[in-house]
Amino acid sequence: MRISIVGPTHPYRGGIAHHTTLLWEALREDNEVQFISYKRQYPALLFPGKSDKDPSTEAIQAQGVDFLVDSVNPVTWIQTARAIVRFKPDLLVLPWWVAFWAPLYLVLTTWVRLFLPTRIVFLCHNVLEHEPSFLKRLITRMTLSRADGIITQSRQESDKARELLGTDFPVTTGFHPTYAPLAGAPLDRVQAARELNLTGNILLFFGFVRPYKGLDVLLDAMPTVLAARDVTLMVVGEFWKDKERYLEQISRLGIGGHIRLVDEYVPNESLPRYFAAADIVVQPYRSASGSGVSQLAYGFGKPVVATRVGNLPEVIRHGENGMLVSPADSADLANALITSLETETLNRLTAHARETGDRFSWSRLASLVCTPPSDSKN
Repeated sequence: MRISIVGPTHPYRGGIAHHTTLLWEALREDNEVQFISYKRQYPALLFPGKSDKDPSTEAIQAQGVDFLVDSVNPVTWIQTARAIVRFKPDLLVLPWWVAFWAPLYLVLTTWVRLFLPTRIVFLCHNVLEHEPSFLKRLITRMTLSRADGIITQSRQESDKARELLGTDFPVTTGFHPTYAPLAGAPLDRVQAARELNLTGNILLFFGFVRPYKGLDVLLDAMPTVLAARDVTLMVVGEFWKDKERYLEQISRLGIGGHIRLVDEYVPNESLPRYFAAADIVVQPYRSASGSGVSQLAYGFGKPVVATRVGNLPEVIRHGENGMLVSPADSADLANALITSLETETLNRLTAHARETGDRFSWSRLASLVCTPPSDSKN
């Protein structure tokens, strides 16, 4: 099969770039794949982080990528559409996560529809953004309806898609594969903790810090956890805004001595140290669709304590490879963390966490992407 995929890859950073690149690797095993990426992803005005470039020296890099798209230059959108038409793909795969990309995708899908019988699939990281609005819903419906089908990462997201697009629209429930390829060589936990100058049990909150991720709930839970265990919480990821609010909360709760803040994007080569040192990865999200963090945790063989939102309950088996709690409930979260850190429980959760990655392979996702909606499990 001939497949075109348009999306971010190195030198751009983040989970979407990793996801698109790893999917490209899996698709090209049995297909001829055209990979088109961006020469400019976001204008600086719309990107609240320090940079959208990946500082990793060991980044996963795709070969033969055409860097054609400038996100704010419509001329490049038409150039990209022409390149796709020249390639004559049987399948066009477009990752979807924010409405910002709607104008580009509307041009691409319209152009392809004019000239080719290509099947078009949107791979939805989020059907709707975490901060949706009426206008964004309208734009999302207009864009996604151009496809022959969409693939989501959870049953909850599939329900959102059918509510948005209609119950007859072809929606396939997929999954978020493991990020085990980013794990690299195993690193001993004791050695990693020593390099970070940490002792006792270690919790890890990883990724961009945004309000929907519930870091404030985790901080509220920490005094109860600290009353039962000697714990350090590592918060590793760039604060996009409101950092002072979290610092004030930490000071008010009197937990500063047990919090380690790493306010930066973490390059791939540094991932093993943070994840190896952690006993548990914590995802106290208020909302979610799919989550690369939980799959990254399982790639490193670490159990996850998370909330029952998005696809997290479809990945995390309560009491087996992690624990599930109610969102925005600091008491429930504290109790789950205390229980999970008990030696026997932690050993069991960790053993099952190491087995979890095998259920979420990239080859399985590639097969799902290539399967027409009528033949896939909806």
